[in-house]
Amino acid sequence: MRYKLLVVDIDGTLLNGKGHVSAEDKRAINKARRAGIIVSLSTGRAAQSCLPILKRLGLDGYHVFFDGALVWNPESGDEVYADPLDSEVVKEAVDFIHRNDIDFELYSVTHYFIEHETWATDIHRGFFNLQPTLVDFTDLWRKERLIKGGLITRSPQEAAKVRNFYINFEETLKFSVARSPAYPGVEFTNVLTPDVSKGKALEALVGHLGIPLGEVAAIGDGTNDIPLLSIAGLSFAMENAPDEVKAVAKYVTLDVDHSGLAAAINRFLL
Repeated sequence: MRYKLLVVDIDGTLLNGKGHVSAEDKRAINKARRAGIIVSLSTGRAAQSCLPILKRLGLDGYHVFFDGALVWNPESGDEVYADPLDSEVVKEAVDFIHRNDIDFELYSVTHYFIEHETWATDIHRGFFNLQPTLVDFTDLWRKERLIKGGLITRSPQEAAKVRNFYINFEETLKFSVARSPAYPGVEFTNVLTPDVSKGKALEALVGHLGIPLGEVAAIGDGTNDIPLLSIAGLSFAMENAPDEVKAVAKYVTLDVDHSGLAAAINRFLL
């Protein structure tokens, strides 16, 4: 089988705990592209956070951002697919976080919105290359098309507040928990519309590119990668992935610190 598209998760798959791409992984990606394979990133990250990574790897074309809520070409601005948050639900969520003193983030395609600086803002600025826009959330839902919300916790008190948020919005929002090797003990919760997934975004991407799912290879390490790995023709879980992710993948490759991405590309795609 000749695979035409390789879809790669970022944190824990492409980037290690220090935020670095190994030289082996970079070489393997370049070899795959020279062999005619399209390489697309698929991540829970905001689009703007990925721009330095795309530049570092020389990747162009379409990529999946916000856990599957957006398929977008950052260079051309061409949007293949988007599933933004419902504005009325955002309004309700903002009312709730104001009443319950919960730190919340909101994202458009190009902006990261916060109401005040927190320890989480420092992570976004320093590690994810996101510069915040400070704004009152009260009327933001009227002014912006918002793609994703975000909740970040590192303490039992913060986790309790987030659980309360979950309970109140479990029927109108989807919650996808992600972690980064760079921040053990910190949970990044993406707040999305209920139907969003990396798998659905992949279906939109291959439909646009005219590539059958059977000719797609995908690799990831998080539970948010399960819908992606479940439908790709060839799928890899990183050794550092949880067991439920490994269970849906066809193969398990090496962990991120041992260039598992390069091992998968070199063995199965080249």
